[in-house]
Amino acid sequence: MTSATTQAQRTKRVAVVTGGGAGIGQGYALRLARDGHTVAVADLGPADATEKLIREAGGEVFSARCDVSDPDSVTGFAAAVTDRFGHVDILVHNAGIYPIVPFEETDWATWRRIMDINLDSVFHLTKAFLPGMRQHGWGRIVVMASATFHSGPPGMVAYTASKGGVIGFVRTLAAEVGAHGVTVNAIAPGLVRTPGTLSGPQQELGLFDALLATQAIKRTGVPEDLMGTVSFLTSDEAAFMTGQTLVVDGGFARA
Repeated sequence: MTSATTQAQRTKRVAVVTGGGAGIGQGYALRLARDGHTVAVADLGPADATEKLIREAGGEVFSARCDVSDPDSVTGFAAAVTDRFGHVDILVHNAGIYPIVPFEETDWATWRRIMDINLDSVFHLTKAFLPGMRQHGWGRIVVMASATFHSGPPGMVAYTASKGGVIGFVRTLAAEVGAHGVTVNAIAPGLVRTPGTLSGPQQELGLFDALLATQAIKRTGVPEDLMGTVSFLTSDEAAFMTGQTLVVDGGFARA
């Protein structure tokens, strides 16, 4: 067996990316495919564009519609992935929503929807795929937090609370599963230019320009700025890093 063959067998793993149909999640899925992994995409909508990009890059991909906030939908998705690939090695929790609503205008339904999608989904997906990682003695779980946890912007109480929950989840689960070869880390992006943010209140409120005055790097973040971080955290090279939150925001939160 050649060293090249050994390397390929060691690194070709199965990675699940939630919210991988577009935006940052699509970038994550494509990067993991380019890293040599088989990719399974979970998204509420179709992921045809992501599938096309991965196949054009020579990668193997599977996608299915999944409501990450619904335990039954997650169970069905997990069954489809494990039936197809056996088990999952890498889980990237990317799906999320980011409404900007003042606290006094946030009703219970809005609060619950944000928690369901941003935080409860992390519970559902991890419950589904962690047992396989523990059984095989290797796993990488990466969760999207947010730089808003450090800055506390107005109008994002529910969103920031959900991301604070994510950081607590990461820190504590890491302590439980580290002995089994599984690492758990978070990425906290700043405001990133995607189709969703460009068509949302972030653009209308002028947040892109406002942040540049404080950022150390004087440009707006793009999905490509996060790809190296997810690639590292899901690799063998990150085997001794767990329970951490890496802030990738152009140097906005420097304190």
